[in-house]
Amino acid sequence: MNVKRLARRMVEKALDVHVVPVGHGALAFEWEHLRRLFEHFAVDCVFDVGANVGQYATMLRARVGYQGPIVSYEPVPELAARLRSASAPDPAWFVEELALDAVEGRATLNVFASDRFSSLHSASAAATQQFREKVRLERRVEVRTATLAKEFVKYQTTLGFKRPFLKMDTQGHDVSVAVGAGDRLRDFVGLQSELAIQRLYEDAPSYAEALEFYRGRGFEPSAFVPNNLGHFPRLLEIDCIMFRP
Repeated sequence: MNVKRLARRMVEKALDVHVVPVGHGALAFEWEHLRRLFEHFAVDCVFDVGANVGQYATMLRARVGYQGPIVSYEPVPELAARLRSASAPDPAWFVEELALDAVEGRATLNVFASDRFSSLHSASAAATQQFREKVRLERRVEVRTATLAKEFVKYQTTLGFKRPFLKMDTQGHDVSVAVGAGDRLRDFVGLQSELAIQRLYEDAPSYAEALEFYRGRGFEPSAFVPNNLGHFPRLLEIDCIMFRP
């Protein structure tokens, strides 16, 4: 940990505050909103789909204060290995090297130069224009896919949760993940999904189509969090936090 980060942690602990860097105000809003939402709905398990190396789970622990079970899904082998390393000290953090999809089987994953962009979808022309080298295709890997419905039953049997929350950040594939939940989607008290204001992936739903899908399954918007860090003033994507009334 560098000196600046250590100093920030010391100030936060001493004053019981979060120090937010300039330009990162949306993150502080997300932390506080999730804290209130998790408390209000008594969330007792989080499905972290599209975990990368564990940034979301780490944020839940350090910023939101959530200490219950987290099940993280990441299909890229080297990222899953880093995720397992990050989760090792935390007995309530489980890792699955899987891509969740509408159906169970195998799929081809596009691994881009920046691992945060890796997706079951191809990058769109808009993504290529905006991000250039970051969405340069490095390789394709075959990954195992599972459905959220099956994973839900497996972990509910093990953990006995009753009020789960679903977070999805799968680079254009969130709605397909939700489709794979089937009727189990209605067992989640809330969800968080990345919506495309500008399509960055081929064949991915627009933000309006995704919202229509979630609302058709009984979810209502609770908050919209801008996701354009480094691209101000252009808004490319938003994180939508939703709940079931």
